[in-house]
Amino acid sequence: MANAEVLQLNRFSRMDDTISAENRIIAWPRMGRIDIPLKALLLSLGAKIVIPPANSNKALELGVKNSIEGICLPYKLNLANYIMALENGANTLMMFQAPGSCRLGNYTKMAQKTLKSMGYKFDMVVFDMYKSKMKQTLQAFWHVTRCINPWRYYKGFSLGFNKFFAIDEAEKLLFYTRPREIHKGEAEKYYNKWLKIIDETNSVWGAKQLCRKIRKDFKKIAIDKNRSVPVVYLLGEFFVLLDPYVNQNIEKKLGDMGVEVRRQIMFSEWLEHVLKPSLFYRKESHRERCVRYAKKYMKRAIGGEAIETIGDTVYAARHGVDGVIHIMPFSCMPEIVSQNILSKVSKEENIPVLSLVLDEQTGEAGYITRIEAFIDLVKRRKSKLKKKKEI
Repeated sequence: MANAEVLQLNRFSRMDDTISAENRIIAWPRMGRIDIPLKALLLSLGAKIVIPPANSNKALELGVKNSIEGICLPYKLNLANYIMALENGANTLMMFQAPGSCRLGNYTKMAQKTLKSMGYKFDMVVFDMYKSKMKQTLQAFWHVTRCINPWRYYKGFSLGFNKFFAIDEAEKLLFYTRPREIHKGEAEKYYNKWLKIIDETNSVWGAKQLCRKIRKDFKKIAIDKNRSVPVVYLLGEFFVLLDPYVNQNIEKKLGDMGVEVRRQIMFSEWLEHVLKPSLFYRKESHRERCVRYAKKYMKRAIGGEAIETIGDTVYAARHGVDGVIHIMPFSCMPEIVSQNILSKVSKEENIPVLSLVLDEQTGEAGYITRIEAFIDLVKRRKSKLKKKKEI
């Protein structure tokens, strides 16, 4: 097998052709439950896959050990995912990247160099998600799988997209129901049940019915509609928002404190925006909304989710949201910029904002204490505003 090569979408010839489609074993970094839709897509195309274990202390230790000092937490876990996958037989690694000041654009080069120095041999397929739309994405999957069957592509992408939509639907309902449920833990059970059903659904028709069935099922959960529940926007860097291990399961912690979380990055919405041509947008996209609302404080996107962080905070303040929690990896360039601007946004837009910085040294006790103090502030503020309206 040839040494590691990075495959850019316009340079397929660099791919190692000594690995036949039948012998390719594909892996990708773990992030939340991205494994469920991607598994459905790749298996539909006839690929062999290796799914790295969910992020954990073991993975973090492995990533820290083999990473340069000062690099951000997402990279360390991505590298650990690659190592675990390669150890389990993978020979083709998939990764996406984006432009701007975010170091995500250099992840593949850094990981490639490190893994090569460790003696691993593999191909790395890079999807530039802000340059490539559906055509280039299909080409990349063809080069990885050599699948030429149109039905398999239809089935794979239909399953993948609909599973992304279904997972996000289940998460939104979980966030709404958890702080209002009468029997504690019931929403979590429903959510876990539906994750299993989503994973096991193999027909396109069944996948298209998932969202409707999930909504119908969650209505069975007894909730207290009169309970006073503050709404908090959860926003920040993409990876730490989507992976519960990295953010120390902050969504559950907030729900258990009686707070409705509204996470501002949902994977299906982001993926649809990236892959779908702008011609087919029926409404303003999340990113376009953020650019519009951030204009007073940030004139242009600087990479990562910086402009989304500012735009979502302004939007929250002007639409009755009770507070904002901003989470970011230590040393994340775009989010450091956002963090410094947020203090001004918080003051001028009159909305409480808490920024939390995460790395391998983040202790749970101090993390929870800061969240609890912030939620107490948000609840008191909500109560005061309610009393003022009643006068």
